[in-house]
Amino acid sequence: MEICTPFRICDHTARFELMADEVFRRYQRRWKPRTMRVNRSYLRNQILPWFAGRPVGAISRTEVRRWFASLNATPAAANRSLPILSVILHEAEIDGHRPDGSNPCSGIRRYHRPGRDRFLTPEELRELGAALAKREGEAPLPTAVILLLLITGCRQGEVRALRWRNYREGHLFLPDSKTGSRTVWLSSAAQRLLDRLPRTNEWVFPAAEGDRPMSSDTLYAFWRSVLVVAGLRDVRLHDLRHTYASLALRQGETVLAIGRLLGHRDPATTLRYTHFAPAAMRDAVEAVGSIVGA
Repeated sequence: MEICTPFRICDHTARFELMADEVFRRYQRRWKPRTMRVNRSYLRNQILPWFAGRPVGAISRTEVRRWFASLNATPAAANRSLPILSVILHEAEIDGHRPDGSNPCSGIRRYHRPGRDRFLTPEELRELGAALAKREGEAPLPTAVILLLLITGCRQGEVRALRWRNYREGHLFLPDSKTGSRTVWLSSAAQRLLDRLPRTNEWVFPAAEGDRPMSSDTLYAFWRSVLVVAGLRDVRLHDLRHTYASLALRQGETVLAIGRLLGHRDPATTLRYTHFAPAAMRDAVEAVGSIVGA
């Protein structure tokens, strides 16, 4: 047994679940609360049923491969669980429970999943605009959220939980986006949309009750109802972000510039958003303008 510090588990035969608990404690400041919740769910449901009770230093590549193969019916969950397991075993190396460079997760290829890139066509944009116009009178705030997503390329959580103090000088100053703090440059159409909204409390899109932003359940329920009115299928809110990127590309923006607009760290991520037929994009630009009255 080694001499312990408060930040180390020193038993070389430490059980996997103890190491996992220690790693999640260490990562409380690295992972955002939502990431922590999601990762705990994968740990509980996909990882611990297989590895609980095992000495963390005895887990082999063969065992990890068998575990990963056992999750073939849920490839998305398997792909999300693998890096979590890798972090735990990497930290076990740092703590001296495993030899350096022995992480059995390294080199294991994730399950291939077909891309789900979806862009709204010019006709779909027109149908969406008409459907939003029909719903605006009864649901002005959810309608404004959808429009703002389309003309800014922001993530739904960034818009839905927006505070008025983060909107000034023609910009959105987002302190805690998915990739950290970032500044969103707003078009004149986006500024006009925001300036028309009532300022009833700190939230731009407040919930109907309580001092909190509109819930994701409320937004997604509204989105589903809009799709029914528009006659659209298989369209996610996130597809508005894809469409925004493609329109920006058609307008002559570079991939690097679009990546900064979207808050991407990796240009390769941006490239996934920018496949769109030039003729369709030309019409779509006009369709987006007509939606927001620009």
